[in-house]
Amino acid sequence: MKKLTLAAAAVVALTSSAIAADLPRKAPVVAPAPLPVATWTGCYLSGGVGYGMWNQDNQTFEPGGAVDLKHTDGGRGWLGRVGGGCDYQLAQRWVVGVLADYDFSSLKGDMTLPGSGLQGEEKSNWTWAVGGRVGYLPWENLLVFVSAGYTQANFEQINLTTGAAVLEAFIPETKYSGWFLGSGYEYRIDWLPGLYWKTEYRFNDLGSKTNLLFNTAGVPDGRFVDTSHKFIQTVTSSLVWRFNWR
Repeated sequence: MKKLTLAAAAVVALTSSAIAADLPRKAPVVAPAPLPVATWTGCYLSGGVGYGMWNQDNQTFEPGGAVDLKHTDGGRGWLGRVGGGCDYQLAQRWVVGVLADYDFSSLKGDMTLPGSGLQGEEKSNWTWAVGGRVGYLPWENLLVFVSAGYTQANFEQINLTTGAAVLEAFIPETKYSGWFLGSGYEYRIDWLPGLYWKTEYRFNDLGSKTNLLFNTAGVPDGRFVDTSHKFIQTVTSSLVWRFNWR
């Protein structure tokens, strides 16, 4: 009887093993690969619009010293900006980068030369800048930054007339160069990878130049000389397209 019981147990064990071998096996569970961490490292292109104002401290004087008057005037208007740059994210929270941009502008205002009776429209039509920026990430999708660098702005020829609108003289087209200092923020739009939105305020100190007046024949007038120190302030809002989005 004992032998019969042992034989039956062996048959059951062998049958169970065979059935288990024929059953389908579950695939091993594989953990999904981690998503790459978003980074601000990479290069970008940008384009946007804004508003600008320029001011100037003028000093009009005669070479002989009979007239030496100081005054301030300026202008304002709209602008468009295109640019690009590259950033590098340090550790977790800090970003450094380089930038370059160009403004198409129409910042118009009136210029007067006290003591001469002359006045005319003055317009800044373009500005370019190169520099760098340092930013901090309070959240991974928001960068607040300060920027600084070198800038140059162009002011078109100023046609100076009398009160009777008779052309008396002009100041030729002039370029002013100096430095800029800015601040702003840039926001990553998560629902459209690669797209960011940037807003920036910028102050430009363009230095001082002494400009000769020319008469209608294109000869230096000789009666008055104007020294002008220019400043431009702008606020722009731009869309940024980054090549490194992940």
